[in-house]
Amino acid sequence: MDITDLYHHYHAALVDFEDYFPSMIGRLGAEGFIWELCNGFRLLMDAEKGLITFESLKRNSVLLGLHDLRDDDLVCMLMEGDLDGDGALSQMEFCILMFRLSPGLMDNNGGVKQCWTADDLDNHVMNVNHVV
Repeated sequence: MDITDLYHHYHAALVDFEDYFPSMIGRLGAEGFIWELCNGFRLLMDAEKGLITFESLKRNSVLLGLHDLRDDDLVCMLMEGDLDGDGALSQMEFCILMFRLSPGLMDNNGGVKQCWTADDLDNHVMNVNHVV
């Protein structure tokens, strides 16, 4: 299986999840939605490093019922969101990835439909982190 096949397999597996994001924002509001994304990040992260690593993703994906993911699937997931090239996902990279993977949140040009800039997203994540 090549990287393109993994990419399509990964995105096909997310179909059930990505359609819920717009309704979650409508129900929870922006702060509540970011709060939930940050909770998801904390479930998957390595507590010592504060990042989602290959090892933490592998360990915690099983706890979430994702038993059939192979190592190359997990690596592909990390590569998809790793913006700084460190091989792991920070909380901001995770939130950006979740936005990018939801067609209901993205417009046809790859921009966010909601009136959020990168600074807005950063501010929401920072606000959530101050509460935790």
